[in-house]
Amino acid sequence: MELEGDEPVRVRVRVHPRARHYRLSVSVAGEPILSVPPKGRPRDAQAFLQKQKHWLEVRLHRRPRPVPFVNGATIPLRGSNHIITGTGKLRGQVSLLYEGETGRILVPGGEKHMARRLTDWLKEQALSDLKDRSDVHASRLGVRIGKISIRGQSSRWGSCSSAGNLSYNWRLVLAPPHVLDYVAAHEVAHICEMNHSKAFWEKVIQTLPDMERGRAWLKSNGGELMGYGVIPA
Repeated sequence: MELEGDEPVRVRVRVHPRARHYRLSVSVAGEPILSVPPKGRPRDAQAFLQKQKHWLEVRLHRRPRPVPFVNGATIPLRGSNHIITGTGKLRGQVSLLYEGETGRILVPGGEKHMARRLTDWLKEQALSDLKDRSDVHASRLGVRIGKISIRGQSSRWGSCSSAGNLSYNWRLVLAPPHVLDYVAAHEVAHICEMNHSKAFWEKVIQTLPDMERGRAWLKSNGGELMGYGVIPA
């Protein structure tokens, strides 16, 4: 569809088996998503989009600014800004260097592979941090965790399956530690309660009494994190 003064916007259409109505949303990464019922018709979907045109314009203007992983870019790591710095060396591992209060993430290899190498390293860091915190919360709640995986979801920070398998967004390692801790507590609590009932939130508070601190930060700032590592269109 076309928005006023802008290039055409691509809307991803997703058929939702339990949907009874059309629903337009924008993921935390800024992607418009139209959920349609199983028997939805293209003509009706287009009409619905036109009615939601102004709402979509407002939401898209709020989407995160893309910050590609290139030499010299500044990104947060556990809540503190670091400068991406290419070492120029063909081999080696990603490492950290601190010069006073300035942190640098040293990335070997050429520019062509910098984004991939840094993303892989950030995923490893995220997995380590999230595994540690998930284990802590599982112990407090007396539950057993299945597998833990790290992904690059565009619309959620974490998920929990009925088998107790946890999936987290790697960009959580960019946030302050208490934010990552909140998401870990949230997902582990779902092993006890697979919903967002009062009983569920009581479990979250049981393992993380100051959960509101991380929840509030994520609500206010989470969208910006989704722009990191994204290549501008």
